[in-house]
Amino acid sequence: MKVYGKGGWYTDRRSNHSPLCPSMKLLSPLFLCIALLLAGCSEPKRFVSTDLSMVDWGKDFSLTDHKGQPRRLADFRGKAVVLFFGYTQCPDVCPTTLTIMREAMTLLGDDARRVQVLFVTVDPARDTPQLLAQYVPAFNPDFLGLHADEKTIAALAKDFKVFYAKQPGSTPGTYSIDHSTGSYAFDPKGKLRLLLRHGEAPANVAADLKLLLSEKQ
Repeated sequence: MKVYGKGGWYTDRRSNHSPLCPSMKLLSPLFLCIALLLAGCSEPKRFVSTDLSMVDWGKDFSLTDHKGQPRRLADFRGKAVVLFFGYTQCPDVCPTTLTIMREAMTLLGDDARRVQVLFVTVDPARDTPQLLAQYVPAFNPDFLGLHADEKTIAALAKDFKVFYAKQPGSTPGTYSIDHSTGSYAFDPKGKLRLLLRHGEAPANVAADLKLLLSEKQ
């Protein structure tokens, strides 16, 4: 850089030196590397549904499917399992949930083969195996209806924190049942992981199930 002194104009050689001290010269590339690493990192994908990974309940069940076969959670090891409590004469919540699951399975494509949807009746008095066999597969032929006696269903519902209660109808046989509306999702290892909210978009349900399936087993 040209500067003016007593002897006139001259070149200041010091201006060619870096203003950084030697230690700063060493740190600058390090800061650059850290910045690049942070820029390349992205947050892991998160579930849309409520995470239940830390709960210590909902570990198993012992029921019978609508084909007459005894079923436990271990029967579906290697698959993501969606478990829903309802009843066949439910006017809105149950058909809506099963329809959402049907659409989610379509969105999953080939991965749908690794997902099992289970419908547990809270109305064993009316939901016979024959009725479950007509109702549940109507939404998807791979869906299974599960049943047991009233005492077993009550104990299972309590274990899964599911509420249900009969509401009288005009006749003894036309009662309705108020019940919890969420569905439970298990990972392929059989661990309870998610609470799927009622009315969740099929795309979100499919995305959450895909995450469960993609985890290292």
